[in-house]
Amino acid sequence: MNPDARINQMTELTQILTARLAKECKDFEDNKPLEAAKTLDETSRLANIYRHESQRLREAPHVLAETSLPARQSLITATEAFDAVLARHGRAVESAKFVTEGLVRAIAEEVASSRPTGSGYGPGAQSSKVNATSLTLNRSA
Repeated sequence: MNPDARINQMTELTQILTARLAKECKDFEDNKPLEAAKTLDETSRLANIYRHESQRLREAPHVLAETSLPARQSLITATEAFDAVLARHGRAVESAKFVTEGLVRAIAEEVASSRPTGSGYGPGAQSSKVNATSLTLNRSA
């Protein structure tokens, strides 16, 4: 494959990945994390291909040196857009994680507060809150 064709393929992959991440960001920002989750497998697959191809280009700098200026400039522009949307995506995911953790904490506290209190035995017995709450989550929750 000639250098321009290889760089053009990398540019196209970068643009596709950028568009997918931008859509996922919008889903997170619109409070639709389940919509973003629907495309996660394909986005992960494309990100893995991107990682491998980026590594191959780093290991073969002559490919970029042999590429025409317009092809290199297109890749640079696509990569800059990708970096910007990647930062936005990171913020959106972190915000969703923060909200989710807060919800889980609130649910756990509500469950704990609705549990009956324990009562002691004997003349000086006092009632005490039983704080034995268990909550199990998996990574897909």
